[in-house]
Amino acid sequence: MSLIQPKIVQLDAFHIMGLSARTSNALESGGNGSIPKLWQQFYQEQISERITNPLPNSPTIGLYTDYENGVLGLYTSLIGLKVTQVTDIPESLTTAFVPAGKYAVFTTARGPFYETVPQCWAIIWDLFTHSDMERTYTGDFELYDERAMNPEDAEVDIYIAIK
Repeated sequence: MSLIQPKIVQLDAFHIMGLSARTSNALESGGNGSIPKLWQQFYQEQISERITNPLPNSPTIGLYTDYENGVLGLYTSLIGLKVTQVTDIPESLTTAFVPAGKYAVFTTARGPFYETVPQCWAIIWDLFTHSDMERTYTGDFELYDERAMNPEDAEVDIYIAIK
């Protein structure tokens, strides 16, 4: 994948509801990660049907939040939908608040999302190692909209919170 130039956008705050787990990049890269299992559970159990007060036409969001030590520590991964209000939270689901802020938006190459999304994250991590942009770790997320309906031919936007 070639060098990706992010688009810088300002977003309003939002809430998300879905399934979550605590994990780390070390756990995810070591083959014992919980994120693939969360995605499997999200679709097999049709979690989107249980989410209360979903924003109409909300894309699926893969959120990374509650970072303990940037890319090195634990964080919460939450897969779900944007919601209009946080009430009547179904059992086994959780919510998270994503504050308003500035984001660098990276778009993956088109292809199997289970390959292109990790490839894009590798580029993002490398870019921020050598960039003047500074991450805030207030909530980064992958946005799976109509371009990601076919998992074998998907295009996904990755939003990184920046200062």
